[in-house]
Amino acid sequence: MQEWTPRLRNDGTPRYLMIAEAIAEDIKNGLLKPGMRLPPQRQLAAKLRIDFTTVSRGYTEAQAKGLVRSQVGRGTFIAAGAASTILTDPDRAAGEELVMNMPPEPTDPILIEKMRDGLQYVAANLIPLLRYQSAIGAEKDRIEASSWLSLRGLMAKLERIAVTPGAHATMTAILAMTVERQETVLCEKITYPGIRSIAQRLNVNLVGVDMDGEGILPGALEEAIRRHRPRMLYLNPTLQNPTTITIPTKRRLEISQIISEHRVQLIEDDAYGFVPDRAPAPIAVSAPDLTWYIGGLAKCIGAGLRLAYTVAPSAKHALALEEALRALTVMPSAIPMALATRWIEDGTADLVRRFIRKETAIRQEIAAQALRGLDFRSADNAFNVWLRLPPGGSRADIMAKMAGRHIGIIPSDAFTVGGTPDEYVRLCLGGSIGRAELQAGLAYLAHLLLPDPDF
Repeated sequence: MQEWTPRLRNDGTPRYLMIAEAIAEDIKNGLLKPGMRLPPQRQLAAKLRIDFTTVSRGYTEAQAKGLVRSQVGRGTFIAAGAASTILTDPDRAAGEELVMNMPPEPTDPILIEKMRDGLQYVAANLIPLLRYQSAIGAEKDRIEASSWLSLRGLMAKLERIAVTPGAHATMTAILAMTVERQETVLCEKITYPGIRSIAQRLNVNLVGVDMDGEGILPGALEEAIRRHRPRMLYLNPTLQNPTTITIPTKRRLEISQIISEHRVQLIEDDAYGFVPDRAPAPIAVSAPDLTWYIGGLAKCIGAGLRLAYTVAPSAKHALALEEALRALTVMPSAIPMALATRWIEDGTADLVRRFIRKETAIRQEIAAQALRGLDFRSADNAFNVWLRLPPGGSRADIMAKMAGRHIGIIPSDAFTVGGTPDEYVRLCLGGSIGRAELQAGLAYLAHLLLPDPDF
């Protein structure tokens, strides 16, 4: 782009800095676009009547900021991610919610750039995406949802698939249209806090079922069904939040047989099922006519999408869900839905999933080393550890002492259904925290719980 000329002020700012600032400003206002070639340095120096080295320093400063890239023998070009660099809003980084169980965030520039490429597709289709859409997603979005669900061995017909506004809203809609006030829903005795808050909001009686190291006990489930006559069972069977338990295949088949015998519907919250390399097949595979399968994208891609891919027990159930969602949320947000569809189409979603898989395993190794000597449950690709405090330890005390640390810590009270909570806490390993800060924070926690003069 030979004709571009920066506007230089007379306010005492070094001119090389003004050149870099002018590049940034013209990227921001759209005058300079990715791939455009800047004027040769000597030519621009002559045009501005300044020294060549001043222009050279200005271009170097812009390159250090990620705004341009230089190619020997070809010139200096506006970088592909320059606009994203300019528009970065530091206030957005302040919105992290540490109480949530978050996946680790990508840091690889190549992966981040590929993720940003999807936004160009969204921008090109922005106007139609601002219109009202189907309450369960357009056919194109449901086709890509079907492709994503096939990664978990689910081959449901399109008429049973809905794109929904996140797992939480989906569970609310399902329970609202299925369970009457004061009726009973069963769940794990230690369970996801979201189902507790939903049940409370809908005035539903939530009953916890006893568990062992492989999930809910089949005998306890059968007894609870006979005793409480529930309308529904809720399970988070893979890398369960917070215990990190994955129900093995044999136990899943036993659960499937029990709900089939008693005709109890199941909400299968498979939030983490896409992360491990070889997770057991969903219960929905063996009990499709009773299972509401929810494959949320919050843990395997990112919570900001607020999307889930839901498989209803039948086409009739899917229509009922569509009506319930229309009344509750009108529709899933079209812009993140289009972005997720694009990421699945071009392979970006799978790259993010693989990154999360690899990074969670590394963070679990960090936790295993830092917490050595303490009693905790974890799994290779879990986002957290479930830590039992040593005898005499207090949840309230440890929460107070860890306040201000960049590690999400939640006491067992949030997860316990009935009875007195035990002295456990959930330690989150994901989010924006880096490996070194995570290691330091966990080491500090271990020191609090296991004081050692040689620490």
